[in-house]
Amino acid sequence: MNASDAHSRSPSAETILAATQRWRQQLSGDLHEHIVEAIYSRAARITDRAVSRPGRAARPTFDRTLDRVLTSRLTGFPIMILLFAIMFWITITGANVPSGMIASLLIDQGHPWLRSLFGAAGSPWWLTGLIVDGMYLGTAWVVSVMLPPMAIFFPLFTLLEDFGYLPRVAFNLDRLFKSSGAHGKQAMTTMMGFGCNAAGVVATRIIDSPRERLLAILTNNFALCNGRWPTQILIATVFLGTLVPASLAGLASAAAVTGVALLGVLLTFVVGWALSRTVLKGEVSTFSLELPPYRPPRLWQTLYTSLIDRTLFVLWRAVVFALPAGAVIWLVANVYVGGDSLAGHFIRVADPVGVFLGLNGVILLAYVIAIPANEIVIPTVLMLTVMVTGTQNVGAGAGVMFELDSDDAVRQLLSAGGWTTLTAVNLMLFSLLHNPCSTTLYTIYKETGSAKWTVASALLPLGLGFAVCGLVAWSWRLLS
Repeated sequence: MNASDAHSRSPSAETILAATQRWRQQLSGDLHEHIVEAIYSRAARITDRAVSRPGRAARPTFDRTLDRVLTSRLTGFPIMILLFAIMFWITITGANVPSGMIASLLIDQGHPWLRSLFGAAGSPWWLTGLIVDGMYLGTAWVVSVMLPPMAIFFPLFTLLEDFGYLPRVAFNLDRLFKSSGAHGKQAMTTMMGFGCNAAGVVATRIIDSPRERLLAILTNNFALCNGRWPTQILIATVFLGTLVPASLAGLASAAAVTGVALLGVLLTFVVGWALSRTVLKGEVSTFSLELPPYRPPRLWQTLYTSLIDRTLFVLWRAVVFALPAGAVIWLVANVYVGGDSLAGHFIRVADPVGVFLGLNGVILLAYVIAIPANEIVIPTVLMLTVMVTGTQNVGAGAGVMFELDSDDAVRQLLSAGGWTTLTAVNLMLFSLLHNPCSTTLYTIYKETGSAKWTVASALLPLGLGFAVCGLVAWSWRLLS
């Protein structure tokens, strides 16, 4: 074979190029068909899993199965109530030990040590009292009572949020909130308010409608925050638990506290309905509530979000207001005018009004000077009761807040101050229905930028509290 024959039998460049193009076209067509087939197959599998057809239900998945239970009209609400009841129980019982440890460190040990330090430095009595017995002690009470519950509640709340359960809560409560003229997302801000009303106010940022966000802010105080639980539990245990046999005392006390918390939820709907038809008229906005997939909570992010962004943020604001409040508490008990302290003058004037409302002047003054934090209401009430009654060997002096270790001792002291069962019941109601603490009021002002709505958020629950307590007191006396 010569070179010319070999050259004639070899394929030309044009032939090779044409063959290559035919091969690429065939491959491209096969690849295109394969991709299209894969897409349709995937779509068919998704449809088969997610869409129900006549005679054939969608294929069950973990999320779908769980949603059928958690968002069911039959089981959704009982599970929701049970979960939050467990969360509150863990918060209340779990906070006892760390609260006691912090109180022991800051109050039992820190307070006497600081007093001795000021004494050794030759500080005058009034300066020691103002700084140590007032500013320091008031702040120590706030930190010891406020920090542990928030450090427990907020991580638990954030875990439910990360898991994807809170959007299901909003789904369950959407119809109730819409019927009251509010936004369905207010369900989540209300739940946050049970941890801290200031945090609940900040959480209203998730509501886009300005009208509905303002509605959520104005009614958030009806969620019984963790600062008010100690007052509720103590008063219910000391006065209401003793009205039934000892075996039922715990149950009766728990039922009373639960009843007050549920009353707050009911008032959220009632007041929201009234506001949405008067000063905050408007259409309820529609929104698409996307139920995210369930996912394992992210522990470290949860701890950071709940402890740094929520707990410490709220605690810092509370401490800022607790410092001057402690000074005011000491001053009203130690500054005398006309032979009596400022506290004595106020209590004497306010007592007839307080008694008419089923309360007393001590309670009214305590809620005025303890506005920075609900956590110091009971220590302030005990301090003022000792001052008014002249009880000896109880407490550490005028203007020094304290708590008693025994429920019997609390009952004896308060009974000496004229407390009755009516006083206890109305204090529990007034603890729910009074102006928000100064931390929450400041947060409302920062979020709304309006002094008018900040004042309204204070006067609305306070006026309602006076009305409810007055009605209960009138009915109580009528039936007695």
